[in-house]
Amino acid sequence: MTGLSWNLVDDVRQMLAFHFMLNALRAGTIVAVVAGAVGYFMVLRRQAFAGHTLAVIGFPGAAGATWLGISPVFGYFGFCIAGALVIAALPSGGRPNAGLGGYGEESAVIGTVQAFALACGFLFVSLYKGFLSGLNNLLFGTIIGVSDNQVLTLLIAGVICLAMLAALARPLLFSSIDPAVARARGVPVRLVAAAFLVLLGVAAAGTSQVTGSLLVFALLVAPAATAARLTARPALGLSLSVLIALAVTWVGETIAFFSPYPIGFWVSSLAFAAFLLATTYRAAADRIGRRQPRGSTSPTDAGITATVGAA
Repeated sequence: MTGLSWNLVDDVRQMLAFHFMLNALRAGTIVAVVAGAVGYFMVLRRQAFAGHTLAVIGFPGAAGATWLGISPVFGYFGFCIAGALVIAALPSGGRPNAGLGGYGEESAVIGTVQAFALACGFLFVSLYKGFLSGLNNLLFGTIIGVSDNQVLTLLIAGVICLAMLAALARPLLFSSIDPAVARARGVPVRLVAAAFLVLLGVAAAGTSQVTGSLLVFALLVAPAATAARLTARPALGLSLSVLIALAVTWVGETIAFFSPYPIGFWVSSLAFAAFLLATTYRAAADRIGRRQPRGSTSPTDAGITATVGAA
């Protein structure tokens, strides 16, 4: 395997000649679409800490599955979904804008769950008597460890997750923007929040198998945060989040194939670079907008006004 050359067509052809890279690209595509879509609502609901915790929970799940001699896939999904249900069931778990002190109480609940999960992960690694050669892969991801069965599992989980997200989209968006009004209109805010946390757990479990548990957060939050910098329209923001996640995943996997460094590093670095570029653009656009004559309307403000008017 050689490094990148000036003939990108030959480079891509060389990369696609390996079956493990086809699986990596297939898995990365599925994960990017799910993470970009779910991550957008996570950022909108200000539940980044919950997403980070569910991503970290994937590690003890995979370590426990390895200790028991079963596929780490079951550990990823089992622990992440169980963690989401625990967070949703505890007081203030998964409820944004829970009133005075709500954010502090919610953070304490989520932080407690994270600490217990990490303690379990350390226990499982200690109990495993063999040589846990895949520990770095569990933490930081790899492009050579995705099997055909994992791709199929990710596809099934991704389709179910996206279908549920589409069914929840309207009440989820309503309860994310104004939970008090949504509750008054009859929206089951607590149930919607719990269902979203389960979807977030599924997205974190799937993404962990590509980027690793410690870097899964890059795909969940960075593309969504970048999209939020570029537009205030929910539909456009959701689409941009998915496209950015796809771009950083495909490019990250390609660079990782031709370099000795792990995929998680490249995906995280590219996502961070995209966020910095979007932040710089937003700051420049706001500065130009402040210099406009009084009474004029910037394109972004016009878009927000049009969206609110249409709603």
